[in-house]
Amino acid sequence: MAGGSVVAHGEVKEYKGKITVFVLISCMIAATGGLIFGYDLGVSGGVTSMDVFLEDFFPAVYHRMKKSKDDNQYCKFDSQLLTSFTSSLYIAGLLASFGASYVTRNNGRKISILVGGLTFLIGTVINAAATNVFMLLLGRILLGVGVGFANQSVPVYLSEMAPPKLRGALNIGFQLCTTIGILAANLINYGTSKMKGRSGWRVSIALAVIPAAIITIGAIILPDTPNSLISRGHTDEARSILEKIRGTTEVEEELQDLVKASETVMAIENPWKNILQPHYRPQLMVAIFIPMFQQLTGINVIMFYAPVLFKTLGFGDEASLMSAVITGIVNLLATVVSIIAVDKFGRKFLFIEGGIQMLISQVIIGVMLGNAFGLSGVGQMSKSSANILLFLICVYVAAFAWSWGPLGWLVPSEVFPLEIRSAGQSITVSVNFLWTFIVAQLFLFALCHLKFGLFFFFASFVVLMTLYVFFFLPETKNVPIEEMHLAWKKHWFWGKYLPDDHNVGYTVISR
Repeated sequence: MAGGSVVAHGEVKEYKGKITVFVLISCMIAATGGLIFGYDLGVSGGVTSMDVFLEDFFPAVYHRMKKSKDDNQYCKFDSQLLTSFTSSLYIAGLLASFGASYVTRNNGRKISILVGGLTFLIGTVINAAATNVFMLLLGRILLGVGVGFANQSVPVYLSEMAPPKLRGALNIGFQLCTTIGILAANLINYGTSKMKGRSGWRVSIALAVIPAAIITIGAIILPDTPNSLISRGHTDEARSILEKIRGTTEVEEELQDLVKASETVMAIENPWKNILQPHYRPQLMVAIFIPMFQQLTGINVIMFYAPVLFKTLGFGDEASLMSAVITGIVNLLATVVSIIAVDKFGRKFLFIEGGIQMLISQVIIGVMLGNAFGLSGVGQMSKSSANILLFLICVYVAAFAWSWGPLGWLVPSEVFPLEIRSAGQSITVSVNFLWTFIVAQLFLFALCHLKFGLFFFFASFVVLMTLYVFFFLPETKNVPIEEMHLAWKKHWFWGKYLPDDHNVGYTVISR
């Protein structure tokens, strides 16, 4: 139920209403924005492991891949041009997120989601029809713009619409759709790899029109949030939406609070400058560190390049794609676990447990690779060892999928006050895409040069991020977003940045 209250001096109002089918359906439709993100994550890694794709666009990599097993296994796929195909999407998404912030703030969350879906649709068509590397990269850039808009606006939309007790579960719906997209892409890659001829990879890419169409059509029928409508002067429409979300016509008090809040928010001319003020320092650090650490878990080593990685480690062509399907299933099921657990056990518990589980599995994987291939990269892995390796990767993926995966989007989206929310979410998305780009672009190069030590490299960051959460992140479970500043005020470190009379930038959002 959207709505909210003015928070000053630690007081918060309660409004009438209930959890309605209308708000649940609205959040479910918006969450499908994760489908385009997930499908692209899954499909790009599978396509870049297909022989016909590599032979047509990256022949040097193809010929190196076909060389004897006596060659360095770590360096088979080391090509900056090949990684540019994957990573170009994320640098485009980084830049697009700033434009998305303006659109989300001034034209509404709904329009931003729609722009994301349409742009992704156009990029898919260009990629599927590509005849040269330039077309591939152009399509990827447009896909990046689409993902940038969707990732900036969907988490904000979900946080503003969802009631506090369901905010975690409904917001993680975005990550759930991402995992569904990844799994669907892995299954499609497995099927298209068996197609005769040279068009299998085109089918894999072209089928991205389905999730793009779903979010585009969904954006057309979605209502905008009351917060956004009021800030753009559509008070009567906001009242109508608020009544549907609350399931009651007794929304006048809440509506007036939203209007007052909007007037204060609109008086802030530059939210980008505003977010740099000391009393927003805790939220700014979340916007920087959480998405950065999310990518430095090393998850994209698996999600981007799972088939490539498995082929590098000695799995056959078909086995590598099937292994990616298995990790995709684990990813999906573990995300469901997160939906069930996040509002019961809390954000910090899942963050910390997931970090410990990822750390242990990464260290063991690194040790196994070191024993099998050493520093030279020459060697083989037995079938039993390969199966154990696959199991450990699944353990790692499960840990990420119920912790840093969904929470990396949920926590930043729920800690920003309304007056800096668009700017804060844009920082979150841009930092996420920046580090995604860096990891995607450098992974194959790093695998070639760091070898099995790459897993120890990411494990060291898992230690740092787990300590960061333990010491510097307050628990936000079941805390209404309009009361979120109280959680920061009580924190042993961040409390000093919030004055006792903190009523600057009160927050109005879903209750």
